Amino acid sequence: MIRLVLAARALRAFADGFIAVVLPAYLLALGLGQLEVGLIGTATLFGSALTTLAVGRWGHRFSIRRLLLMASAAMAVTGCAFAGLSSLWPLLIVAFIGTLNPSSGDATVFLPLDHTMLATTPAERRTTVFARYSFIGSVFAASGALLSGAPEWLASHGWPMLTALRAMFLLYAAIGLTVWVLYLRLPDPHAQPGKPAAPLGPSRSTVWRLAGLFSVDSFAGGLILNSLLALWLFQRFGMSLAAAGAFFFWTGLLAATSQLLAAPLANRIGLINTMVFTHIPSSVCLIGAALAPSLPLALTLLLVRSALSQMDVPARSAFVMSVVTPAERPAAASFTAVPRSLAAAVGPSITGAFFAAGAMAAPLVGCGVLKIAYDLALFAAFRRVEREMAGT
Repeated sequence: MIRLVLAARALRAFADGFIAVVLPAYLLALGLGQLEVGLIGTATLFGSALTTLAVGRWGHRFSIRRLLLMASAAMAVTGCAFAGLSSLWPLLIVAFIGTLNPSSGDATVFLPLDHTMLATTPAERRTTVFARYSFIGSVFAASGALLSGAPEWLASHGWPMLTALRAMFLLYAAIGLTVWVLYLRLPDPHAQPGKPAAPLGPSRSTVWRLAGLFSVDSFAGGLILNSLLALWLFQRFGMSLAAAGAFFFWTGLLAATSQLLAAPLANRIGLINTMVFTHIPSSVCLIGAALAPSLPLALTLLLVRSALSQMDVPARSAFVMSVVTPAERPAAASFTAVPRSLAAAVGPSITGAFFAAGAMAAPLVGCGVLKIAYDLALFAAFRRVEREMAGT
């Protein structure tokens, strides 16, 4: 079961990797502006948040396998629809109801469903499994980012550029169908009768406190999604699509490698310390990149940031699964993801407006400052909780 979940995650991450870079280039090729790129990003995250909310509230009534099959079918439809549409409003609608992921991590309904499956592993192996899940996602997202240079290569061999960009969305749809086939083979150990009517019980207050803090982090992250960072590189330094794809390959590879270190680091210093003490330096690097006067310096700081910024992901997932009861895990995964997605959804429109106004550095600086504030608040609120868990 775990292998099937990891294989599906790899394929989805590969698709997300090239779509996040291709998406702004495609929208600009359609004649849309920077603000419209931000609006599309907002629509994708709002839609994902509402879908995840529905799964958290009512999904316990259904088979997780069935929900995953529905989500992967929606992925295939999303790719076909984006490939065939050109106007803003139809694209906004598809972005809202579809599965596009313009961020560096998984911001779709797949995430809480996968996490519920992974949480069945024994507690002593849980952080390692989540680290492997995050590592695979980052490696394949990095590989997918390299493929984002394919439209320019096809254009150099006679393809119209817009046609080449549309082909990438058809590839995204094909990957969605492949994921559907993988999930079709997935057993469903969670489809037991007599499930509790309330998705959250004794851990309700803890889950909502975590959700509130995570939403601050996600709002900050929404200001500079991968697709928006690619747009920043296009507009600020004139970087080409192929060069941006290579850059995101290396950032993804660094993020993936660092996530493998998250489990041993968490075993040594604790989950909360791992989340906070790696996250703050990465935010400082992001602020530095925003103010960098040259492309080489900006890229260097962004690469250092990537080596640190994702180490909190497996630690965060393992921490959430550790502070709730087993029966609450599906709802906890969804309810901590929903406020994050909703908060992140606001960011792209704000960034698009700043970019359109010529304030290119403001979203990056704002992201870094807010993330540092989140880290300090998380450390103050939950460092004692982890100590108490370790003492029991």
